[in-house]
Amino acid sequence: MASHPTTSLPWPDARRAVHAAGAAAMRAPVTVPLVEAEGLTLAEPLTARAPMPAFPTSSVDGWAVRGAGPWRITGQVLAGSPAPALTTDGTCVEIATGAMVPTGASVIVRVEDSTVSGDEVTGEARAPHEWRDIGEEAAGGEELMPAGTRINPAVLGLAASAGHDVLRVHKAPKVATLVFGDELLVEGVAGDGRVRDALGPQVPAWLRRLGAEALPPVVPVPDTLDAHVDALKKALDGGADLICTTGGTMHGPVDHLHPALKELGAEYVVNTVEVRPGFPMLVAALPGGRFVCGLPGNPQSAVVALVTLVMPLLAGLVGAPVPPLGTVTLGAEVPGRGGHTHLALVRRDPADGLAYPLPHANSAMLRGLARAIGFAVVAPDTTGTPGASVPLVALP
Repeated sequence: MASHPTTSLPWPDARRAVHAAGAAAMRAPVTVPLVEAEGLTLAEPLTARAPMPAFPTSSVDGWAVRGAGPWRITGQVLAGSPAPALTTDGTCVEIATGAMVPTGASVIVRVEDSTVSGDEVTGEARAPHEWRDIGEEAAGGEELMPAGTRINPAVLGLAASAGHDVLRVHKAPKVATLVFGDELLVEGVAGDGRVRDALGPQVPAWLRRLGAEALPPVVPVPDTLDAHVDALKKALDGGADLICTTGGTMHGPVDHLHPALKELGAEYVVNTVEVRPGFPMLVAALPGGRFVCGLPGNPQSAVVALVTLVMPLLAGLVGAPVPPLGTVTLGAEVPGRGGHTHLALVRRDPADGLAYPLPHANSAMLRGLARAIGFAVVAPDTTGTPGASVPLVALP
């Protein structure tokens, strides 16, 4: 059962822990047509069903010739047609780009390098042959993309070229967003002690960029234990594989997430992370292989929790590896945060390509986040110095 936590995890360990939990709860893959696969994740390696190309393919328009010239024209080969063999020296066929190269062809003479007189062609080839050989791109059965690859339009094109009509995939996890807080307004301008909800519009948009199927957010969920439990149960009944909550991750008078998790029989995977900002974040496993990710209520802290915990958890659920970190070179000092990892918002200067810390980066602010390329990772007990290369958590 969920219990009051006493130990927080280092930031790298937390990422690995939630990824492993997601991988252990991975759903069985499904088979979908290519037209339905974009944005999903390969459940098995994409391989070539036949050599690519399957036959020698002309790279240019011109003449496929045999032997020494001049060459007598004996026919024409267009893309999509079989190519009769050239069996006699001194003969040629007109050939189009993408057409099958006839057996017996010595070289291809480009049309712009040739002269036609009656039924004869003269000219000189630029290269030994100007065609793609069988298997030049891939041998039959060769792995083209590993399992865990997010399917983008280029992968779809590659799959089609490799002869696939369907793909085995992991479907996008369904993710619900519950925004806790009696103080929240869903429209208009903040005032009289109430603030505008900035996470209901934002979190589902980040989730979609991470490949999830984001369900409509529930905003606001009242600050009572009964309301929290009811909202969580409704999200589960709605088919959510993961529920992202915002706020309530501490133990204040209106923080009801921990008691709600206990009532639902949850087990903590991660509860608090040694990172600043955003340390009071959590992931709890529910019976049946579903999860709750508790994001802090401060907007930037919530995004720190999202890239720290939700990103690797979703990757694990679809069989993808732990999301790799990028690298940036700092153009100015980025302070450390003592014994905690510091995720510092940075922008990239187009003039020098270096990463600089942003103003308006308080955990309750979003102005810096809106200009950022991501978070520079400053390790515990260090400072990011100008010229240093440091990891980068890119924003999705």
